Amino acid sequence: VTSAVAFDILPLKLHPFSRSTPTGLDCVGWKRHVSSPVIADGALDKTALTDDVGSEEDLYEDFRSSNHRYGHPGGGGEQLAINELISDGSVVYAEALWDHVTMDDQELGFKAGDVIEVMDATNKEWWWGRILDSEGWFPASFVRLRVNQDEPMEDYPLKVEGGKEDDSSSGTRRFTMGQTTKDQMRTNVINEIISTERDYIKHLKDICEGYIKQCRKRADMFTEEQLKTIFGNIEDIYRCQKKFVKALEKKFNKDHPHLSEVGSCFLEYQTEFQIYSEYCNNHPNACMELSRLTKVNKYVYFFEACRLLQKMIDISLDGFLLTPVQKICKYPLQLAELLKYTNPQHRDFKDVEAALNAMKNVARLINERKRRLENIDKIAQWQSSIEDWEGEDVLVRSSELIYSGELTKISHPQAKSQQRMFFLFDHQLVCCKKDLLRRDILYYKSRINMDDMEILDVEDGKDKDFNISVKNAFKLHCRDTVEVHLFCTKKPEQKQRWLKAFENERRQVQLDQETGFSITEVQKKQAMLNASKQHHTGKPKAVTRPYYDFLMRQKHPTLPTTLPQQQVFMLAEPKRKPSNFWQNISRLTPFRK
Repeated sequence: VTSAVAFDILPLKLHPFSRSTPTGLDCVGWKRHVSSPVIADGALDKTALTDDVGSEEDLYEDFRSSNHRYGHPGGGGEQLAINELISDGSVVYAEALWDHVTMDDQELGFKAGDVIEVMDATNKEWWWGRILDSEGWFPASFVRLRVNQDEPMEDYPLKVEGGKEDDSSSGTRRFTMGQTTKDQMRTNVINEIISTERDYIKHLKDICEGYIKQCRKRADMFTEEQLKTIFGNIEDIYRCQKKFVKALEKKFNKDHPHLSEVGSCFLEYQTEFQIYSEYCNNHPNACMELSRLTKVNKYVYFFEACRLLQKMIDISLDGFLLTPVQKICKYPLQLAELLKYTNPQHRDFKDVEAALNAMKNVARLINERKRRLENIDKIAQWQSSIEDWEGEDVLVRSSELIYSGELTKISHPQAKSQQRMFFLFDHQLVCCKKDLLRRDILYYKSRINMDDMEILDVEDGKDKDFNISVKNAFKLHCRDTVEVHLFCTKKPEQKQRWLKAFENERRQVQLDQETGFSITEVQKKQAMLNASKQHHTGKPKAVTRPYYDFLMRQKHPTLPTTLPQQQVFMLAEPKRKPSNFWQNISRLTPFRK
């Protein structure tokens, strides 16, 4: 099915929210498939989006019967062009936006930044590609076509028949005609940065004016809380990006693009780009809320009517809402390519180099915050498994498990020793006791406020405070009182791991204060509520992955059936098989017991 499929042969059906959106949003003309039953909700409210437009169904029918497509000129022309080039014998390269981790031998695994030779792009969602001597399917939404298709490939040699590497001086035809200079290649990258920013601003404007503005007119359909869940802080992102584009335009040299000095713009806005963290963390919730709403007919018609009124390309709302997640991960790739074609003597070189590191740090920070938010569900589930819990929830003060393990705790008076399990979170150390018969059951015993403690390394020998001989010991001493806790490990290396963990805990607390990281009360309560429900229903305590509701499903005899989870700049490790309680807890810690 090509991108030229006419709308008038298809009835309106629910667009699946599990579909990933192709990079650039320029593959248009997708068919719409049924992903779940649509609930009939009776007669639709005929309130129009605008005074001179009929109902959402009427607007859609007018559009369908007109046999017209809104969107980019040429529709899916880019995909057709790729296939024509491939069929002509040209070599087309794409660069990975995300890691694609796969255990399927029919799929091509790669890391962010890898270069893939595209060998077949006839399918919109899955392309066939090659890296060295490995071939397989890969998700088209995980890559971007390289700007400079004719650049040398010394770093990515291609294997040909006979096992010999393809020489860059061979007669293989490239995407563009002839060899370009380094300045021309830099011009290509600069032009791509400017043009993609302009397109991105239009997408953000369309979302804010085409969807959010219309949704706010329909208080009978949407609450403010729902709109916050669906759209997150995309209006803040829109305002930020408008200022960023203006800054880029000022630095853009129209007559000689390769002389443009855009690096300083990224450095100037690196802090403001951190607002993407909130959006990326909320995105799974937006997908789930949209999936729930579009099981009702009137929401399907409403969202489609919003798109048509704004004359937006034929992609569903969830596809548009994915663009900010994709955008923030493109910046490091674009800057890396720009740096590659910037001479060290260029006035922009140092700024581009610094900007690349800055945007990598932004992406890393966003991924870290996303990981921390995912961890609060695991922490809540852990607490729900502890017997005889007392006091406030762990999540009231903590959001990260730093380390865990077994220690011998020595207490006053009489220097009584006890074997206990300890869990070091940011701000607190939780002490638990193992059940005598069932060692996988833990009982809550106490906790220590780490904000008041200092860590003391104790030498082997007799301890003066406790008047006993100790080995592999350390103390937690309260700064404001005489409170002292003495701990011993079985081996010296275990002691060093704990001392390192305490350093990491203080470093994590300081970093959270500097970056302003915090978990909202709503997120904490929801995590505890979910954990409580799982505990009472007797369900296994395996962590659910909300983003896995946002996977593509497509019927094809040879193509993969699902798209893996996308992260902002890198992908998490593959999903492991179900494991026991202690293995689940140990995954939260940076060390292995």
